This record gives sequence, structure tokens and C-alpha cells, in this order.
Amino acid sequence: MRALVTLLLLAPFAAGQSSGAQSSANTAQSALHPAVAIASASSQTSLTDSNQLIIPSGTKVPVVLKHAISTKGSREGDAVYAETTFPVVINDRVVIPPGTYVQGRITHIQRAGRLKGRAEVLMHFTTLIYPSGYTVVMPGALKNAPGVDKADVKDDEGTVREDSQKGEKAGKAAQDGIQGAEGGALIGALGAGSRMGAGIGAGIGGATGAAIALLSRGNDVKMDVGTSIEMVIQRDVTLDASRVPR
Repeated sequence: MRALVTLLLLAPFAAGQSSGAQSSANTAQSALHPAVAIASASSQTSLTDSNQLIIPSGTKVPVVLKHAISTKGSREGDAVYAETTFPVVINDRVVIPPGTYVQGRITHIQRAGRLKGRAEVLMHFTTLIYPSGYTVVMPGALKNAPGVDKADVKDDEGTVREDSQKGEKAGKAAQDGIQGAEGGALIGALGAGSRMGAGIGAGIGGATGAAIALLSRGNDVKMDVGTSIEMVIQRDVTLDASRVPR
């Protein structure tokens, strides 16, 4: 009877020692093989990473416009529609196939002034729409505008500005005014035979030159349908790999 009671009392202690020994063995094995301890976490991380694609900031994407934009006819807030023309490949995987739609908005527009101020337009891109309908929010700006005639990109935000000849036109108009004043003075002096006639003629010639300068306006920025431009992605964009066609 005493032997049975002794066995019952010692059983929990023996089980605890066995559990502790097993735990110690596991700890020792983890210490000897740290890779075993993180295998499960690594597998889960790899699985998560394999389901994502990253388009890094600074990626350039060639696109063409699907509707016309001009500083004469467009307004701030108007939508911008474009389409990619060449695949964007990262790590041997196409992340943006050709034919992907790009949507944006005009955020600033300005017509050229008569005496100063160039025409300019600023747009920002906001959305990628894949052929499957998969839609991704994306911050993008205009980087280059090789297809835009008589215009250039003036800043990092992508403002397209008219490459204007306005200064030359105004200078020519002023020169024309001077020549007109001189010619008017001569005609006035010959016709009236007095200094008053010369003054009147000079005034008429100068007014003509000023009117030419005021009436002349710089060129508008025009981007027709099919105009080639280059977009740059401004922040890393995460994609669902399962929804991006290979």
C-alpha cells in the first residue's frame, strides 16, 4: 500500500522532469540550428512576397494621349486619358504591359500673355487600369514630352511650357514701331512742312508698333491625340501579382 502511494506522489514530478528535459532538448537544438527556429516565419514571408510586385519610385513609363489637351481649350480639373505603349519589366517580369490605361487630371493651365508670360499646362497621373480591369492607385508626373511641338518640361513636377518666341516678336514689333515713327515723322514733315507734322507722324508710327505688340499672343501648348509623352512614377507602387498578367 505504501509503495502504491509513493508511486502516485512521484508521478507528477517525473512527468515534469520529462517535459523539462524535452524543452531543454528543443532549446538546445534551436541554439545549434537557428535556421530551424525561423523556417516557419521565413516560409510565410516568402509566400507573402511572392504574391506582391513592386514598381519602384522613379520608374519611367512611355504613354500616348487618348484625347487632345491644349492651353486654349482645356481647363483645370479636366481628366487626362493615356495608354502605355511599351512593357515595363522588373526582375524579368512584366509589371505594366502595353495597352494599360493611365488616368490623370489637369491641375494647372495658363494661356500665353500678350506681352509676357508663356503658355503652360501641368498634369498629374493617378490611376493604372490593366486590361483585366485591375485598378491601382499610382502617383505619377510628366517627365518628358518628346511629342509636343515647340514646348519643353520646365520643372520636376512636369509643367509643359511653351518654347515661346514672344520676346523676339515683341522686340520686332517695337522695332517696327520705331521704324514707323521715323517714317511717320518724315512723311509728316514733308506733308506739313513743320515740326508739328513730324510729331504727329511719329505718334502714328509708334502707336502702330504698340498695337502690333499688344495684339500678338504667344503660342498655345497643344498635345493632340497620339502625342507621345513619358510618365514617371513618384512613389513605390505595390501590385497583386496574381492580378497582373504574365
